[in-house]
Amino acid sequence: MTKVITNVTLITVKDEVEKVLETYPDRPYQQAFSIPQLRQKLIAYVLSRVSNYYTVVEEGEETSNKFAYCDADKRSTIETLASQGIGQILNQEPDYIHYIPEQIDPGYAPSDWFG
Repeated sequence: MTKVITNVTLITVKDEVEKVLETYPDRPYQQAFSIPQLRQKLIAYVLSRVSNYYTVVEEGEETSNKFAYCDADKRSTIETLASQGIGQILNQEPDYIHYIPEQIDPGYAPSDWFG
């Protein structure tokens, strides 16, 4: 089979970005970064600021965390960069926040109970 080069750091960055976003409020942070374009910008922001590691795997082989080696210091750096990136990207892209629908208090939501 053919061998391909895989960015191992990408796996770790995606995991750490997910963990950091879970610590933020749903609105606007988690909702904003559920938009694929913003999520990709955040991942690119972090990847461009850390050293990347690569491995060679068989083409079609599932790349998983078994390849992701990252010490505690690097994970901490990635978490810090993800937090910085969240703030910076939302400041640069405020229009995305306007597309997130407001949450409606369930007491004021229309009901289909009356038919």
